[in-house]
Amino acid sequence: MLGAILGDMIGAPYEFDRGDKTKDFPLFIEASRFTDDTVMTVAVAEALLDNIGKTDDVITSALTDSMQKWGRRYPNAGYGGMLRHWLTSEHPKPYGSFGNGSAMRVSPAGWLGNSIEEVRHLAALTAAVTHDHPEGIKGAEAAASGVFLARSVRSKDEIREYIIGEYGYDLSRTCDEIRPYYRHVETCQETVPEAITAFLEGNDFEDVIRTAVSLGGDCDTLTCISGGIAEAFYGIPENIANEGLSRLTPDVRSVVDRFYKAIAEEA
Repeated sequence: MLGAILGDMIGAPYEFDRGDKTKDFPLFIEASRFTDDTVMTVAVAEALLDNIGKTDDVITSALTDSMQKWGRRYPNAGYGGMLRHWLTSEHPKPYGSFGNGSAMRVSPAGWLGNSIEEVRHLAALTAAVTHDHPEGIKGAEAAASGVFLARSVRSKDEIREYIIGEYGYDLSRTCDEIRPYYRHVETCQETVPEAITAFLEGNDFEDVIRTAVSLGGDCDTLTCISGGIAEAFYGIPENIANEGLSRLTPDVRSVVDRFYKAIAEEA
């Protein structure tokens, strides 16, 4: 979860191709602050922590309530237009989106599920409250599966083959091949494969983050997805984790702390 938050923070200043598509940049600057990616990740984490093991209807209702609560608490975090309307709706309904928002917020499901099947099911629930298009659900499932596999099978080759086999994403391109033409796009179809590729190419947590940011485009969300998987595979260096934690507001930090306490108790 913190890996996803760090990816959001570190990528945010370079979103909309404001960087130079390079891996050589300061990891934290004054503008390295969390955005809607983090707010929605925290909302998902809180809902799942409170309701894991309950019925799908209960979890779905909790996800809706939590996302609305956190979205209203941070109304200027950078939501897309459809989600912004959903967050303030009296009777929110899914709106058929295949945007990458479903994949950016899903990393907690990759930790809280005890099997790949449970992880995929939880991921689908977290997506479907808004992003009920098949590609939106697929993107969330793929990202959460990456987290679960990264913390369990410990083999990038196995992760690659699973994602290709189950979701049909093209993971054959290198980041050097993607980078020159990649642009700001907010669909799962053109964010999740690139994020997973950045993870697969990276040599450690920081290198994954730098590689993802270097692709450009919607790189706070792309790096959020990559960072969530990279944390599960590599862990996070203490100095990077501490810097990220220091930039969280107390309410966000409290959910993060609670999440890791729950993970530790399950270990």
